[in-house]
Amino acid sequence: MTIDLSQYDPGPFYDEMLVRPNRARSHAKKLVRLLRRMDEEELAARQVAADLAIKEMGVTFTVYSEQHGGMIDRAWPFDIIPRIIPLAEWGRIEEGLVQRVKALNLFIDDLYNDQQIVKDGVFPQEVLADSKNFREQCVGVKPPLGIWAHICGSDLVRDAEGTVYVLEDNLRVPSGVSYMLENRQITKRVFPELFEQYAPLPVDDYPTDLQETLAALSPRKRKRPSIAVLTPGIYNSAYFEHAYLAQQMGAYLVQGSDLFVDKDDCVYMRTIAGPARVDVIYRRIDDEFMDPEVFNPESLLGVPGLMRAWKAGKVGLANAPGAGVADDKVVYAFVPEIIRYYLDEEPLIPNVPTYRCMYKDEREHVLAHIDELVVKPANESGGYGMLIGPRATRAEREKFKKLIRANPRNYIAQPTLGISTVPTVVGKGIEPRHVDLRPFILSGRKIKVTTGGLTRVALRKGSLVVNSSQGGGSKDTWIVEA
Repeated sequence: MTIDLSQYDPGPFYDEMLVRPNRARSHAKKLVRLLRRMDEEELAARQVAADLAIKEMGVTFTVYSEQHGGMIDRAWPFDIIPRIIPLAEWGRIEEGLVQRVKALNLFIDDLYNDQQIVKDGVFPQEVLADSKNFREQCVGVKPPLGIWAHICGSDLVRDAEGTVYVLEDNLRVPSGVSYMLENRQITKRVFPELFEQYAPLPVDDYPTDLQETLAALSPRKRKRPSIAVLTPGIYNSAYFEHAYLAQQMGAYLVQGSDLFVDKDDCVYMRTIAGPARVDVIYRRIDDEFMDPEVFNPESLLGVPGLMRAWKAGKVGLANAPGAGVADDKVVYAFVPEIIRYYLDEEPLIPNVPTYRCMYKDEREHVLAHIDELVVKPANESGGYGMLIGPRATRAEREKFKKLIRANPRNYIAQPTLGISTVPTVVGKGIEPRHVDLRPFILSGRKIKVTTGGLTRVALRKGSLVVNSSQGGGSKDTWIVEA
């Protein structure tokens, strides 16, 4: 049987590809036409081919398994039908992301120096005082180019009316870009004929752009600075990405034990030919583990003296320690004000409407309507630690009410967004599944945004959770001229 889209029904949600069953949006007509010409067996065979390619290429992610008593590698879950975004719309999104990361970097720099935004009463002192990711050790530091968050991943969602929102900003060690790059390679294998009908903007220049962003941080003016990717090791969930990006950039992949800081505060890598100086470190470990002299003294993942070297200007660090102060869901709620304060502009991409439980009137609204809202703690990630009110039990809602009352600063709440859907292969057919989008923004001498990003898809029917650790997968993202 050929693919039948007449029964495709996303319900009340905005679908990225179809206006209604069997009617494609203008930018997706060629793709829908191709899908209609395919039969169910061919569609399933192409999905199997993609799954085999992923195994052959070794594209994996690591998760903790109670059943296996430790960390296990899983093949990256991938859906072959690409998500398509018109270039005109993407231009507006890109402009909004550049605006946002500019303001966030100014905000972080201000917090570690003059704290003028606090003095002016725009950002509450109590939020800063209780910030889990504010690092006193970074006060007074002026990083190269004034940039703290060199690599940012902002998560975007679209609501039922088609409006795009920023759901959150990831400014510590955002991951997923390697899967964005691999998704394009896999799509070329399984849908080569689509590339004859569309000309999606390329994504494969990201490693070059990342290398240039990192090179700009080098304390030594060299044509090709020595760059290392610092990984916690093979058991980290994003280890595939660490190795992939190091290989693509021609950088060294190192662990903390491979590096040391000498008496002159320079960082060196241990090699069989002797110590070799490192100019820039793209760190993929959290602040608290990066330097046992300054943070967690029991950490075996970091490099003793690394903060000394960074403060002395002898090594560049991306992202800078302390950048995570803006990677806080309560701080997120203030980003519109942050943009207005530093840039004197209105936000080009809105936040999801957000209730801040630290304020009594907003907290009382959340407590009274908790069965309608999504409640999130300030510093959890990966979809963990939150309450989806409409799907929670009464006991779960009561538990969260107690948590909110005990520590209101630590919680925000948002409406349960009916995020958009995209056609997704399910067995031998196609069904709608919810998606978000994580573009990556590089800030160096220039600000560059990936053309598209990582589309994450909730593969479980009805689920709004797109994280791979909780059953989510991904799609290739195409930016095309409509």
